[in-house]
Amino acid sequence: MSIRVLLADDQELVRTGFRLILEEEKDIEVVGEAADGQQAVEETKLRRPDVVLMDVRMPNVDGLEATRRILDSKGRGGPRVLILTTFDLDEYVYEALRAGASGFLLKDAPADQFASAIRVVAAGESLLAPPITRRLIEELVSTRRHPGELPAELDELTARELEVLKLIARGLSNSEIAEQLVVEQTTVKTHVARVLMKLGLRIACRPSSSPTSGAW
Repeated sequence: MSIRVLLADDQELVRTGFRLILEEEKDIEVVGEAADGQQAVEETKLRRPDVVLMDVRMPNVDGLEATRRILDSKGRGGPRVLILTTFDLDEYVYEALRAGASGFLLKDAPADQFASAIRVVAAGESLLAPPITRRLIEELVSTRRHPGELPAELDELTARELEVLKLIARGLSNSEIAEQLVVEQTTVKTHVARVLMKLGLRIACRPSSSPTSGAW
């Protein structure tokens, strides 16, 4: 079955570009479009998509508020929301996650990552663009009050999980971490999921085929 997608962006040209990209994917179907947050909420009720691609800055109702309304009304049985924006500002990232979004992707991501992100989210996983993942981790580490003192949240991590966290902060992909630690990628993915869960981040890193294409 195809993944049903709703496009929510106030710029028609952007929506058209997204649609053209997704029409090349046999397993993805664009079922509707919305030009603002309120319309996104209404179209979600009408079209019942699996994934909503949600812009942040839109008139009337912005994408973050629209995400809250969609997820509050649908609960866990509702669609997944993937935030798309040209702005990687921290306040957007945190608000998107608090609103219940499953991911946060920058609009300048390559087309193949764009389609892949939809599949990841539709499968029930979560993701953040690689630079954002690294910034969140760097900010957590920078909250220590004295040189050499680690944040209290890190006390719950095992030695291996702390090692994985440091490698993520360096920008390594799951495959690169697996190679460095001499373990399977599935093992790395498990460690990453546990690290993020213990740190209170509802995101998951996804392996990438190469460092230049980004690491989830």
